[in-house]
Amino acid sequence: MTKYTEKGMVIGIDVGISTTKIVGLDADGKIVSPIRIKATDPVTSLYGAFGKYLYDNSIELKDVEHVMLTGVGSAYVDMPVYGLPTSKAPEFLADGLGARYETSLERMIVVSMGTGTSIVKCDGDDINHIGGIGVGGGTLQGLSRIMLKTDDIAQVSELAKGGDLSKINVLIGDISAKPLPGLPMDAVASLFGNATSDASRQDIALGLIWMVLQSICSASILSALGSEIKDFVMIGNLSMLPLCNEVFPACERLYSVKFHIPKYSEFSTAIGAALLYHKNKK
Repeated sequence: MTKYTEKGMVIGIDVGISTTKIVGLDADGKIVSPIRIKATDPVTSLYGAFGKYLYDNSIELKDVEHVMLTGVGSAYVDMPVYGLPTSKAPEFLADGLGARYETSLERMIVVSMGTGTSIVKCDGDDINHIGGIGVGGGTLQGLSRIMLKTDDIAQVSELAKGGDLSKINVLIGDISAKPLPGLPMDAVASLFGNATSDASRQDIALGLIWMVLQSICSASILSALGSEIKDFVMIGNLSMLPLCNEVFPACERLYSVKFHIPKYSEFSTAIGAALLYHKNKK
């Protein structure tokens, strides 16, 4: 256990419906020990995460200067957390600030892959929510529950390691004797277009993850048309999936763009919330 003794820590908390992510920023703006906690409701998740964070890092309440809340679950909290000064940060603004802090990019599209997916355009200090799609972790969980009888994303990801994508998707090479303009033979022509009724659980798991991630990539790229932005910063829970390292490079080659996964991609929104306090203070 590390003893934290410096004053002036700002705590950023991204409160989901059942999952809360919490991170501290010290007086120098450095990230301190992010953690993630699951619970049955947002208030339990929030207070459980905060208590564990303080305990694990030997932080006393007097060491905390401010608490910044963000995320859909923050709407359930209407009083100071543990009596500490508490404010709320707009979630999309927190997405942009956190992604910029971690990547040092000034112009980018920030793609927050949570239950659904939100898309935020950042151009310096101009940070705006420009849309999103209802495809995300919730989609993956729901379809896995129906098709694989589990909604454990870690289990689905493990199953996917033994899958064969050619038994699920239709590729350009399946329908054309040669590459089409801008479309190589291994590009996907139809997600799940090759699936059969006796497809293995491994093939289905691989197909589901690929479908969700590629749909998010395609929507993100379309959102940037006309802006000349080529950098996409992928944050949120789904950014931790190992298959991101296959799907994202495939989309990069196809569209000549760059997908970035920050070191603390899962905690970017919480980081951005804490950063907003420092920004407003200045």
